[in-house]
Amino acid sequence: MTFQDQIKQGIPAELPAARPYPADANKAPKRKDSLTTAEKQLAVRNALRYFPKEWHAELAVEFAKELQDFGRIYMYRFKPEYELKARSISDYPAKCQQAAAIMLMIDNNLDPAVAQHPEELITYGGNGAVFQNWAQYRLTMKYLSEMAEDQTLHMYSGHPMGLFPSSVDAPRVVVTNGMMIPNYSKPEDWERFNALGVTQYGQMTAGSFMYIGPQGIVHGTTITVMNAFRKVLQKGESPKGKIFLTAGLGGMSGAQPKAGNIANCITVCAEVNPKAAIKRHQQGWVDELVDTMDALIARVKQAQTNSEVVSIAYIGNVVDVWEAFDEQGIFVHLGSDQTSLHNPWSGGYYPVGISYDEANRLIREEPELFKTRVQGTLKRHAAAVNKHTAKGTYFFDYGNAFLLEASRAGGDVMADNGIDFKYPSYVQDILGPMCFDYGFGPFRWVCTSGKPEDLDKTDAIAAQVLKKIMLESPEEIQQQMQDNISWILDAKQNKLVVGSQARILYADAQGRAEIATAFNDAIARGEIGPVVLGRDHHDVSGTDSPFRETSNIYDGSRFTADMAIHNVIGDGFRGATWVSIHNGGGVGWGEVINGGFGMLLDGSYDAERRLKSMLFFDVNNGIARRSWARNNEADFAIRREMVRSPKLQVTLANRVDDDIINQLSF
Repeated sequence: MTFQDQIKQGIPAELPAARPYPADANKAPKRKDSLTTAEKQLAVRNALRYFPKEWHAELAVEFAKELQDFGRIYMYRFKPEYELKARSISDYPAKCQQAAAIMLMIDNNLDPAVAQHPEELITYGGNGAVFQNWAQYRLTMKYLSEMAEDQTLHMYSGHPMGLFPSSVDAPRVVVTNGMMIPNYSKPEDWERFNALGVTQYGQMTAGSFMYIGPQGIVHGTTITVMNAFRKVLQKGESPKGKIFLTAGLGGMSGAQPKAGNIANCITVCAEVNPKAAIKRHQQGWVDELVDTMDALIARVKQAQTNSEVVSIAYIGNVVDVWEAFDEQGIFVHLGSDQTSLHNPWSGGYYPVGISYDEANRLIREEPELFKTRVQGTLKRHAAAVNKHTAKGTYFFDYGNAFLLEASRAGGDVMADNGIDFKYPSYVQDILGPMCFDYGFGPFRWVCTSGKPEDLDKTDAIAAQVLKKIMLESPEEIQQQMQDNISWILDAKQNKLVVGSQARILYADAQGRAEIATAFNDAIARGEIGPVVLGRDHHDVSGTDSPFRETSNIYDGSRFTADMAIHNVIGDGFRGATWVSIHNGGGVGWGEVINGGFGMLLDGSYDAERRLKSMLFFDVNNGIARRSWARNNEADFAIRREMVRSPKLQVTLANRVDDDIINQLSF
C-alpha cells in the first residue's frame, strides 16, 4: 500500500503481525503499576474498543502484557510501516489543505529525529504525548484525510471523538489534553487515568502538534542566557570562558548547549541517559561528550583559561558536577536545571549514586525507594547549588519545577519569609519583565513545502519586517528588537532545523502580524509554499503557570487560569486552524493550564483576515491581564496598543500609594 493509502485506511482491514521493539529506540521509562486488577481489566477493555471483535482474544493478551511490562498500552503492532516525518503538504491525502497541514505537523512531532520516545508517541519531557496509542494516531490521520472545510475534529486527550459539522470559520481541530475535575488532578491521578487510557499529558507543543524540535526552546534559552549574563557581567564584558552549568539533554532541555554557544559561553550540561546525550551530539546540538569527572574538570579548566565558547555534555548526574566544581574551586557564573521535574517519579529526574539502568528498575519495581532516593538527591542538589551561590553564582529556576520539588523534598530553597523561593524563576527576573510583559514571545512557523529555500526566504522576510519596525520602536523595546534581528540573521548558520523546515523568533503583536502578512503575500505571489504559524504555549497569553509563565504576576492571581481559557476560546473564533488547551506542561500535571494554536497561511485574503484578528488577540489578551496585575512594562505596552488600535479598550489598574496600605490595621 502507498503512504496515502495507509493513511486513508485508518485501522487496518487485516490484523498486522506483532512486531519486535526496535533495538536502537530510546524507550520510554516503564510506568509504575498503579492499577488494581479490576482497573487493569478495564484498561484492556478500553483499548479493545478500537478494534473489531474477532481480534479481541489475541489483542487482549498482548495488551495485558504491554500494560504489565510498560505500565501503559501503546499498541506497538499498529505503528504504521511508513517513515514518520514531516512530508511536503502536497504529499498528504486530504480534501482540505488545512487538514493536510495538521497531518504534517503531527508527523513532525513523531519523527524519531524530533521525538524523545517515538515508539511510545512521546515527543519530549519524558511523558509529553501526541497520542496515547497508535490506534488513535491511525484514526486521527484517517479523519483528517476525509475532513471537509465545514467540519471540525474534536480530540479528547489523543482520542479522536469524531468529525462534527461546523463552519469554514471554525477551527478544523479542537484539542484538549488532561482536562480533569480539579480534585482529580494530582500526579498520582495522571498515573492511574493515563494507564486506564482515558487521559494523557500533552505537555505544551507535543499534544498540540506544534513542536519543532529543540529549536523551539533554543531561542528562549538563548534570550534567557544572554540576559542572565547581562545581569552578572560588567557592561561590555564577554561571556567567553564563563560557565553556564545545567542539566538535561532531552526534547526541550537539549537546546541548552546550542543556546550557550550562541550566547558565547562555556556550557556544561549533565545528562544521565547516554542515548539522549549521544543523540544531541550527533545532531550537532552539543560540541563534546565527556563521561568521567576528571576529564570534565580538566576540559572545563582548559576552556576557562582559553576563554573558549564550547558546549560539553557530561554523561552523568549533575549533582556530582555541582559538588566537584565546588571542591575544585571552579567558579560558575550561571546555574540552572532543565531536567523534567514535572515528572519526578517516572524518569524526569534521576537519583545520584546509582546507575541509569538501576534507577529505571527502581521506577518500576520499587517506586517508593526510587522516590526516597530522588528526594534525597534533590536535597543534596539544593545544598550544592547553595554553596556556589554563596560564592556569587547567579542561579535561576528554569520553570521545570526544580525549586518546587526541592522544597517538597525538604531542600534548603525557601526564602526567609517561608513563602517564596530564595532563587527567582527565569520568568520573574528575565523573560517576564523583559519580554512577556511587552508582548514578546515565541512566534514560530513551518514551511509546509519542506524546501530549505522556502525557509531561507521566510528568514529574509522576517528580518526585513523587524528592521523596519525597529526604526519606529520606542526605546523600551529596542534591545528585544535587536536581539531578534541578530537571531534571525544568524539562524541558518546556527543549524537549528531538526525535522520540519521551521523557525522561531520572539515578536510582539505588531511583529507577528506584519511578518505573517508578508508571508501570506509571498505565498500569494507564488514565491513560497503555504506556511503554518504557531507558537510555544510558553508565551505572554497562552499559559497560566504560577511557577513559570505567570510567576511575575504579583496581584495574587497567578494561581488562576482564566487567561489561558480565554486565550484558546478567543483564538478559536478569531480564525485559528486548530486550537488546544492542556492541563500540565513543563512544570507538571495539575500545576498549569496552557493553550496553543496553529494557523495555515495559504496566500488568500481570508488567511490575512484571520491572522490579523487572531494574532492581535492572542498577544494582547495576556498583556491586558499583566497590566491589570500592575506590571509596569505591560501597562506601558497595553497603553501604547490602545493608541494604535482605537477599538481596543482595556480596563487599567489604578495604583495605590504604599503609605495608604501600610497604615491599615487588621
